[in-house]
Amino acid sequence: MNTNVIIAGAGPVGMTLALELARYGVKSILLERNETTTRHPKMDLTNGRSMELYARLGVVEALRDVGVPRENSFDISWITRLAGYELFRYRYPSSTEFEANSRAINDGSFPAEAPLRVSQIDIEPVLKRFVDESPLIDVRFGVAFEEIVEESSGSISVLVKNQRSGETDVLSGMFLAGCDGGGSRVRRKLGIELDGEEAVAGAFMVHFRSTDTELLQRWGGTWHYQNGAGTLIAQNDKDTWTLQAWLPPGEDGLEWKAEDVLENWVGQKFNYEILQANPWAAHFVVAKQYYKGRAILAGDSAHQFIPTGGYGMNSGIADAIGLAWVLTANVQGWGDMSLVDAYEAERRPTAWWHLEASRRHFLVRQAFTMAYMAAGDIDSDTEVASSNRSALAEKCRMLGNAENESYGVELGYRYDSDIILGEAGNEEIDPLVYTPSTEPGRRLPHVYLENGQSIYSLLGNNFNLLVCEDSIDVSSRSLLDEALASTLAPPCEIVVINNANAKKVLASKYVLVRPDLHIAWRSDQITSEFASVLLKAIGKAA
Repeated sequence: MNTNVIIAGAGPVGMTLALELARYGVKSILLERNETTTRHPKMDLTNGRSMELYARLGVVEALRDVGVPRENSFDISWITRLAGYELFRYRYPSSTEFEANSRAINDGSFPAEAPLRVSQIDIEPVLKRFVDESPLIDVRFGVAFEEIVEESSGSISVLVKNQRSGETDVLSGMFLAGCDGGGSRVRRKLGIELDGEEAVAGAFMVHFRSTDTELLQRWGGTWHYQNGAGTLIAQNDKDTWTLQAWLPPGEDGLEWKAEDVLENWVGQKFNYEILQANPWAAHFVVAKQYYKGRAILAGDSAHQFIPTGGYGMNSGIADAIGLAWVLTANVQGWGDMSLVDAYEAERRPTAWWHLEASRRHFLVRQAFTMAYMAAGDIDSDTEVASSNRSALAEKCRMLGNAENESYGVELGYRYDSDIILGEAGNEEIDPLVYTPSTEPGRRLPHVYLENGQSIYSLLGNNFNLLVCEDSIDVSSRSLLDEALASTLAPPCEIVVINNANAKKVLASKYVLVRPDLHIAWRSDQITSEFASVLLKAIGKAA
């Protein structure tokens, strides 16, 4: 075989998968049809969950260096037009303030990293620099996946094509990962269909450059300026912006002029340079299955949501992290294809969890649009217009901003699969409020220790058994050593947590954490059954 894993698609999901595999010592070939990273502004938020996963890859500081400055806010402002009036502002802390709050409160309710305002245009070159530097990743831009040639019980072969020369080649590996976007060629070649609704809404995107911050940030530093007609995104708070103007029902936007769309939304002419403009359609879809044989989907190839809430790429990053350890277990021989079943059983329902959250946020956006339409004159200087603005501002407050406050959606989701052991599924999850928990299937809550060190930094690459006691008694140590010595067991490190606050948050004496930072099992005692626990956590019978 040419490599362990062939990855089709080198967007954020494909590159994250390659980097995570390399962290485990697994080789990959990373294919990208295009010759460069994207120039299309697809997203503008990497949430706290994704950032804490990126911290393990060592890329966080590099990403923050190309993102919006750490001290800039995440404020959301509802306005009439930029040339008009501000109605209501939702205020949110900067990344610097977020981290300070996290350290001060330190009750497990915060992610290990602050979210990051950054355009995908800027993310991809950073990730590519890291994949280019890895000796375990064979990076091939300008080379496209064409089709699956052959598959056996232990390998898969694919045909690839050099986009410039037209030359073709056949590559083989143990697995093929389809990270090749919404129009995924891998998914289509597998014949996997999508569940859900397509083209549920449309927008006209105008990506432009302007230094007229006196207009574009006229009410101070703001991440999103919004009204009933669309959203203006400050990509870097300096000179790069993206307008997403909603398309009315029945409109396709094909005849729209970018200059008219932009100037009408802003409310006046100003100096700018259009970088890209086009209409696009949003979908609520999830693949009916996540794999066939040795070809597995991740990211937009497996699910697509309207970007209300920013769950698209962020859900894809979690796909990549969840898939990487599963593939590693197969490559290294301590796991088998039952883990691929578990990947589908865990990530597919999570995609629906994010999809439904995105749908709820979209319905609220529609309610905002209706409120604007019903508001009457809100642009003039009359008393009537002033009264209308006050009423609309109150409506904006009442409708809320759940799409930027659904911490339960981002951090609280739970996996329920055959490799989650114990009482999974008993605790109710609030989409808005994240409550830290070590319930099996949930993400490991994060806390800082006395020295300011992150609890995540104590964890090894693979499984970790957190022992929340001052020390391990002789009997328990003997049972642990016996279980870990089994040639069938996964690689697992014992981590003693001797910290009162961490013990309070983790609640259980023993917490088994998987490589993707999700909890496989918890208990207040170690018995002779722990050997079977380890085996069940990787899909093997005791």
